[in-house]
Amino acid sequence: MSQTIAPRVRTLLLLLLAVTGALLAGSAPVSAHAALTASDPQQGSVVKEAPAQVSLTFSEGVAMSDGSVRVLDPKGKRVDTGKSSEQGTNTYSVKLHSGLPDGTFTVTYQVVSADSHPVSGAFTFSIGAPSTTSVSVSDQEASGGVVGGLYGFARYLSYAGFILLVGGAAFVLACWQRGTGERSVQRLVVSGWLALTGATLAMLLLRGSYTGSGKVGDIFDLSLLSDVLQTKTGAALVSRLLLLAAGALFIAVLFGAYEKREDDEEKGDLTFGLAIGGFVVAAGLAATWAMAEHASTGIQTGISMPVDVLHLLAVAVWLGGLSTLLVALYRAPSIEPAAVRRFSRIAFGSVAVLAATGIYQSWRQLGSWSAFTGTSYGQLLLVKIGLVVVLVGIAWISRRWTARLSQASAAKTVKAAKTSAATPVKATTKASAKTPAKASAKTSAAASAKASATAATSEKSEDKDRETEDEKEPAATPAGGGDGKRATQLARQRAAVATAREKRVRDADPLRSGLRRSVLAEAGVAVVLLAVTTVLTSTEPGRTVEEAEAATAASSQEATGALAVDIPFDTGGKDGKGLARVEIDPARVGGNDMHVYVQRPNGKAFDIPEVKVSFTLKAKDIGPLPVVPDRIATGHWTASGVQIPMAGNWAIAVTVRTSDIDQVTVDKNAQIG
Repeated sequence: MSQTIAPRVRTLLLLLLAVTGALLAGSAPVSAHAALTASDPQQGSVVKEAPAQVSLTFSEGVAMSDGSVRVLDPKGKRVDTGKSSEQGTNTYSVKLHSGLPDGTFTVTYQVVSADSHPVSGAFTFSIGAPSTTSVSVSDQEASGGVVGGLYGFARYLSYAGFILLVGGAAFVLACWQRGTGERSVQRLVVSGWLALTGATLAMLLLRGSYTGSGKVGDIFDLSLLSDVLQTKTGAALVSRLLLLAAGALFIAVLFGAYEKREDDEEKGDLTFGLAIGGFVVAAGLAATWAMAEHASTGIQTGISMPVDVLHLLAVAVWLGGLSTLLVALYRAPSIEPAAVRRFSRIAFGSVAVLAATGIYQSWRQLGSWSAFTGTSYGQLLLVKIGLVVVLVGIAWISRRWTARLSQASAAKTVKAAKTSAATPVKATTKASAKTPAKASAKTSAAASAKASATAATSEKSEDKDRETEDEKEPAATPAGGGDGKRATQLARQRAAVATAREKRVRDADPLRSGLRRSVLAEAGVAVVLLAVTTVLTSTEPGRTVEEAEAATAASSQEATGALAVDIPFDTGGKDGKGLARVEIDPARVGGNDMHVYVQRPNGKAFDIPEVKVSFTLKAKDIGPLPVVPDRIATGHWTASGVQIPMAGNWAIAVTVRTSDIDQVTVDKNAQIG
């Protein structure tokens, strides 16, 4: 049987690693959950006099420390004091030294958003007039690299451990109490506890480097660990560890004292106590995610946090119970159809809760229908919804197999009852047709013959078994105690033979085999679903993206009358995705100043070899009017005197070349004039 299981387990493991790696690689660096919506001086602006400070406004509150914001002159020298302060709602500033020269200055920032994710980026402004700059923004960021990958894997492992721990325990208590004695089930739940505990400890160690330098050497920096413990995320991780200590006690009772209870009344009382205690621990563990991530920020946090707890518990009960059922079907000698039916009903309720809470959270994080297709969060959410639909479809097939298995079991029970009821009647009827003396004599003779035959058969069977066992058994040692060792070996062999016989009978059942296959398929989809969910929690919500874009456009228009257009692009090559922002000032008929900022998906400046822009007014058949801007800094291109001959809805086309062969042209319409 182990030979049959091993390839399937390896397949699931390889699927897990492949999907996790692909998604983490595709999502790195992790998108931030707080976006820069405004700055003073503005991005790309030219001011006449040197400002006394630089201010940054984000879409939500962020955590800052000294050095979080740096301002560099054209030669790359720092010109800020390093002391940041909060100036208003989500607005932070850093003071500058006096006597700054003319030229282009670069502002870099690295902070932590309210939902615990690192936020970093850079922009430029100029004093007097734009100039060339030697500053090159590094592609390395806190949430990327080796540390970012390790932290992402630890997050995945923590979710998986939570699901196995909570779902496995719930399955045993609510559906299959006999499962407390199954070693395979015990190992599954304990593995979930170990995975969650190990991942939590790893995240505590990685957190300082993850939100800071991103260096592997800083993982074991105790000063960074001390700083992490003072943050909201650090408090959540420590709380999780304390709850896991209570979870260890719960596991010890569940698979220890509870499994040994024989009195039904005592066992019922202990079941109730374990259910209450287990729910408190599980809800507390789920709350450690809700209090530190998406649910803790944005709108309606008072509702979203308990809803998030329910969502996580529903996922754990469904997918964790599914994993336990899979283990029971493959590793346990048998599982009652009634237990499968109970889990089927509980899983249905979990899916209903999951759907209701998921709809609310989706509305809260997206905010509009356009965010489904226009943001990375919405696109990932569509993938998740599709996987859930597939999973529910496979679960429906599993329910059909469960119904057939239950019907077959009920039919066997009825048949056995009829057989046991009919046998005595038949014997009595035959006996009554004969004379008492003859009946007694024949009955006695028949009984003796039957007993002799049974004894002979039993002796032959036992002799054959002994011969087989003696052939397999190693020679007994002549020293004392050899007979005891031989008896122990025989007992183990007989137990193994009995277990193998039970497994052969179980595996020969086509209904159980069909249920195993469908549950295995569910588990495979669940692995992919969990990976997508992990990446989704690290992706900037659609509502935040759209609000940040609207705020940036409104701020730019209000301050300068300039037009800002963001155009995503993908050249198709390696590292070919990014965003081109075209700013036109004053966006009126006649001469205009144009700035083009090319950024990576994480907001970092994108160093590319060439950018071209053209303007087309299709309604009047004007254009395309080509513009070739000059590069003045990493990811920053500019052109002066761009002529717009007529007001209208212009198509702005940007050609981006990221390598010698990778190039793409993207466009977007905007009202100019």
